[in-house]
Amino acid sequence: MKVQRSISHVHYVAALLLTIMLWIGASSFSNPFFFDQKVTAAKVTKVYPNPAVSFINFEFADASDKGYSIQLYSFIGRKMYEQPVNANKLTITLSSDFYRGIYIYHLRDKTGQLLESGKFQVAR
Repeated sequence: MKVQRSISHVHYVAALLLTIMLWIGASSFSNPFFFDQKVTAAKVTKVYPNPAVSFINFEFADASDKGYSIQLYSFIGRKMYEQPVNANKLTITLSSDFYRGIYIYHLRDKTGQLLESGKFQVAR
């Protein structure tokens, strides 16, 4: 019981730190998990359902034929998924590798520049 409380506390503190870093921007970090402060206008209009169980939908503003790609990262920064965005809506089936937790998405243009970053939750 005591170990479980410690793990829950660690997860809470880690989630809090990530939220703060995403809020203020973390351009001083070289890890691709963090985004830089030169984020342009948002291109993702909806992410649902949140929390997700077996799939997640992304809706984009005018994403077709722009050369965008979406990347999904685990809470610890491991790249879990990457796919080109060829339409204004994308449904991603979450494999069994997507455990319960918080995940980060990055929308990048064809040069690799980060356009938008956000988070979603998986509840399994």
